Amino acid sequence: MGAEPVKRMRRAERREQILDAATRAFARSGFTATGLDDVATEAGLTRVMLYRHFESKADMYRAALDRACARLADQVGSDDFGDDSIPALLRAAAADPDAFRLLFQHAAREPEFRDLIDTLTAASAEVARRNLAQRIPDGPWLDWAARVIPAVTTEAVIGWLDAGQPDPDQAAERISRVVHGVIEAAHPPAAEGP
Repeated sequence: MGAEPVKRMRRAERREQILDAATRAFARSGFTATGLDDVATEAGLTRVMLYRHFESKADMYRAALDRACARLADQVGSDDFGDDSIPALLRAAAADPDAFRLLFQHAAREPEFRDLIDTLTAASAEVARRNLAQRIPDGPWLDWAARVIPAVTTEAVIGWLDAGQPDPDQAAERISRVVHGVIEAAHPPAAEGP
């Protein structure tokens, strides 16, 4: 029996198919440990077909990261943290756990792609700082909270994914309590009485 013929798709559809497969493959093992053969197998294509859409493995990885960032921004927003931010982040992570892990676990460890995560981290801290400035006095603890809250939130979501997405109706509230704990910790202690 011969190999099944590759289904004909429009170029944009094929690219999306490859990016879906690349996201899954890279999310399992990271950039360095994942070869193009792994992506080709995941996509059910040949390496030649991958090269018709991407110049290199690095180009494919960057495209997967860029797509994950764009989708996350579409689902969560990128300029304000409100009551729906954590539920929206959980929905985005649940809809595409591989893309979420790729962004927040793997890409952060890949020196070649660290710039993207550094930009995302800096932007998240700036948005957090702007939103927290109404609640926390200006100073080093505001800066601390603005850095810690995005990191704690993404780690909490990854932990939730890794735990099998328990209590999806209550997960946002639980993660919000962690965030509020950081906000509370950033406030100066109440003055002690005599």
